Amino acid sequence: QVQVVESGGGLVQPGGSLRLSCTASGTVLGIGVMGWYRQAPGNQRELVATITSGGITNYADSLKGRFTISRDNAKKTVYLQMNSLKPEDTAVYYCNAFIVVRTYWGQGTQVTVSS
Repeated sequence: QVQVVESGGGLVQPGGSLRLSCTASGTVLGIGVMGWYRQAPGNQRELVATITSGGITNYADSLKGRFTISRDNAKKTVYLQMNSLKPEDTAVYYCNAFIVVRTYWGQGTQVTVSS
């Protein structure tokens, strides 16, 4: 009954910005850590960033300074602001949310950085 849905992906030129959103819906009693991960073709899924309900953040070292994670607990939504995008940022971006006793994953949203 819980769904996690991402939005905001698309095609952007190198150096551009995108903002991804992810909302949890359904019978959601309380959300713990929410996070963003990404998977490029041929690669394993990797951490982008996570954020606790209290706002404590954690980033992949290689992305610090360009990506910013935030959340709105009232809206059950987590955001990922991505700036100075590079072609190597091209991937499917997945959101997850830890709710009660398990982690729920979204279906992913494609981000393509290309001129």
